[in-house]
Amino acid sequence: MRDPKELETISERTLDHYRGSAESFRENTRDHDVSQNIAALLRHIRAPSPLQILDLGCGPGRDLKTFTALGHVAVGVDGAEPFVEMARAESGCEVWHQNLLQLDLPDGRFDGVFANAVLFHVPSAALAQVLGCLHRTLKPQGVLFCSNPRGDNQEGWSGERYGAWYDWPAWRERMLAAGFEEIEHYYRPSGLPRAQQPWLASVWRA
Repeated sequence: MRDPKELETISERTLDHYRGSAESFRENTRDHDVSQNIAALLRHIRAPSPLQILDLGCGPGRDLKTFTALGHVAVGVDGAEPFVEMARAESGCEVWHQNLLQLDLPDGRFDGVFANAVLFHVPSAALAQVLGCLHRTLKPQGVLFCSNPRGDNQEGWSGERYGAWYDWPAWRERMLAAGFEEIEHYYRPSGLPRAQQPWLASVWRA
């Protein structure tokens, strides 16, 4: 267990990194192809379109634009103020300013939650709380997609960003403990040897 003040310090230091590098982050990630991940979320949602989608850690708004272009209603949430402003301007979507460790999400609102490259920033001591919030904001049978850099269950600082790098058995255990049902998982980028696939993607039903 970690002291709440320590968790707050971890969160703010990580957010400060993104606040200070928001412009370069937008430019460096603008052309990232995450269509495989978006498709993995959408194909498992059983609700009729247009879907209600929460983009958790939406950053500058790239994926909000994609969900909107596909005809869905997307809402973003991010803890870094520059990203919130960028995402609103870029996508025209509703974007909430919320810290990952202090999420205040409406119950039963969303058909799907898209958590691409964000949940690994949650300290392990706070992960159950965050996953519980995501479970509650999903409608019954809603779907959560998450993609995180994988590792050997180590945790700590990487430069100015905090992260936890899980292997599949450890991540699966935490997701099941939070009440999610496993749908599928895969490694990215596709088509490469496992040693060259640093990303673990997984899809879950509430």
